[in-house]
Amino acid sequence: MDKLFDLVSRHRRGEPAGIYSVCSAHPLVIEAAMRQSLSDQTLLLIEATSNQVDQFGGYTGMTPPQFRDYVLSFAQRVGFPRDRLILGGDHLGPNRWQTLDSATAMAHAETLIESYVAAGFSKIHLDCSMACADDATPVSDEVSSIRAARLADVAECTARQHFGMSTIAYVIGTEVPVPGGAHETIEALTPTAPSAARTTMTRHMEAFQARGLDDAWHRVIGLVVQPGVEFDHFQVIDYRPRDARALSNVVNDYDRLVFEAHSTDYQTPQALSKLVSDHFAILKVGPGLTFALREALFALTWMEEALIEPSKGSRLRQVVDQAMRDKPDFWKAYYPGTGSEQAFARAYSFSDRIRYYWPDPQVQAAEKALFANLAETVLPLPLISQFFPGQFQRIRAGELEPDAKSLVLDRIRDVLRDYAQACNG
Repeated sequence: MDKLFDLVSRHRRGEPAGIYSVCSAHPLVIEAAMRQSLSDQTLLLIEATSNQVDQFGGYTGMTPPQFRDYVLSFAQRVGFPRDRLILGGDHLGPNRWQTLDSATAMAHAETLIESYVAAGFSKIHLDCSMACADDATPVSDEVSSIRAARLADVAECTARQHFGMSTIAYVIGTEVPVPGGAHETIEALTPTAPSAARTTMTRHMEAFQARGLDDAWHRVIGLVVQPGVEFDHFQVIDYRPRDARALSNVVNDYDRLVFEAHSTDYQTPQALSKLVSDHFAILKVGPGLTFALREALFALTWMEEALIEPSKGSRLRQVVDQAMRDKPDFWKAYYPGTGSEQAFARAYSFSDRIRYYWPDPQVQAAEKALFANLAETVLPLPLISQFFPGQFQRIRAGELEPDAKSLVLDRIRDVLRDYAQACNG
């Protein structure tokens, strides 16, 4: 973790240093991120959210130790150095148990924190902003900070028990967009008020100190705020530096602090670079990566249709849409409208709710069939140019192999290259 603390220090000394956080469990996204980081010779931060991974398995079916081993298996496969890999936990708190009373929900949250820390996750976002069944709404800064300090206490004890000491880097703060993008159409966003950011810092500092967590407080490196970026189903709210100028200056009140920006997906390369220079030095990206993955897989299906006899086709697009219609829980609340409007959103929305369905066994079988079909034939350069123009140029330059998996990985890396440029100058 010294490297992450050093990165924050370099940023505070005036270097354009930042780090992007890959928030995805998809194997192709994780492999693409590792290959990009290998190319850039940088740290790689991969985070699991409390929805994805918890002590009961989350929606990925993985506990924190299982997710750690899953990620490390890719590191071994591609030769990624373990000392450059940072595992993080995002939105750790009572999020998964909001329908329960606060005592029960927080007991589950304590076990969640224990599981993450014992598994070696060393960047922890404490988020206790969610109202439980017996809470007033919204939860006050005082209550959420007291709960966050309670979880930090558990994290510190767990780290000392398992590793002899704690070097956990903490992120606090709760003013974040809806995970996965907004439910409704949005027109504009107001950045977090500087006074609100300062109040969050003060309340958390007081709560940490009340529990004797002074050392842990000195390892709080990030504050989650809203810089004014977001996306909904079909549009993106772009970063406007002038609107966030007063908020950006808040970091000057503290010695080690940078901001963590969520939902930076689909921002322009220029906006990402400006976010980093304005002290939003930790950039979270998730749906933007799986959106690129979906684009690439769909492109392969159209190539398959041009090359393979229809009776042997994978029908991946149709299979994944059928899986979404059979099990609508992950998208129904997000995509209103007519049947045709919902069908369009299921496939193409920036919210990318389709990402929850790639692990479905039938979808995985169709994806496997797609790659197998395309491995049986030479992919013609004109067809690659049609569907993967950026990758076509790299193939022509001798930088990329013309096979299906390489095309998908490199399409995901197109997104990561923008983040790498923003974070590494």
